[in-house]
Amino acid sequence: MFSRPTSSSMAFPKKKLQGLVAATITPMTENGEINFSVIGQYVDYLVKEQGVKNIFVNGTTGEGLSLSISERRQVAEEWVTKGKDKLDQVVIHVGALSLKESQELAQHAAEIGADGIAVIAPFFLKPWTKDILINFLKEVAAAAPALPFYYYHIPALTGVKIRAEELLDGIQDKIPTFRGLKFSDTDLLDFGQCVDQNRQQQFAFLFGVDEQLLSALVMGATGAVGSTYNYLGKKTNQMLEAFERKDLSLALNYQFCIQRFINFVVKLGFGVSQTKAIMTLVSGIPMGPPRLPLQKASREFTDSAEAKLKSLDFLSFADLKDGSLEASS
Repeated sequence: MFSRPTSSSMAFPKKKLQGLVAATITPMTENGEINFSVIGQYVDYLVKEQGVKNIFVNGTTGEGLSLSISERRQVAEEWVTKGKDKLDQVVIHVGALSLKESQELAQHAAEIGADGIAVIAPFFLKPWTKDILINFLKEVAAAAPALPFYYYHIPALTGVKIRAEELLDGIQDKIPTFRGLKFSDTDLLDFGQCVDQNRQQQFAFLFGVDEQLLSALVMGATGAVGSTYNYLGKKTNQMLEAFERKDLSLALNYQFCIQRFINFVVKLGFGVSQTKAIMTLVSGIPMGPPRLPLQKASREFTDSAEAKLKSLDFLSFADLKDGSLEASS
């Protein structure tokens, strides 16, 4: 059993996690091995081309639960090493079906100098009450008592329907290192109540549904974690800037333009495989195929996505002006 964190062990030097956080892809070779050689280039691309300096590693987009524990450790190490002095924060997802594996990954994240850890609810033998879920989470958090801890709420994939609002009620009493929530669900009532009922806590409220981000910002989101920020980070940052300036009309234009692309690819069938294909197309960095049981994106999908990106000026990264969006297809 890992020792409980004490107040002296929780001096978190970094500022609150906020702004855009890219849910990183795990690059792979054509034979399904992890392609560590491109991660340094990937870091530079995120920072220089997309203006994204925070990352979320080994999550859904990174196929974290399709990797072995050894691979997850190696991937985390590579991102922390290559991101040193370039990225602001590297958060490692350490959720697993096994409590012991999750604790091992949490402890490892602390040892390599990660800036935080996140955990999804175990999704095979599920926790059905708030107290049971918190008991699991606090045991993982205790393995890394000096790291900020984030809960990764994604009920559509875990099948754990415990409302985030309920979970957050009094959570720091049980998990002193708790610092925020990655909310990957479309229930804006639940999300809004998380914000409303925890205004004094200074939590990071990170929204995880990219196409609804503006709505979440209005409700108090302090940042966002998503796959599209790998290649639409610059456009989304422009939306955030417009929102900060209280130019809601321009912010809405940006959100609608982003939605046009997401809506288009969703109709074609959009997931991790397709995200890898789009990222390869936009960045020029080979992301490779996904791991089974996922299948590689089709050529038809890639060609269609490329045409749509070009029609929306996303490949050229041309600055959007107030009126130019009206002509976007």
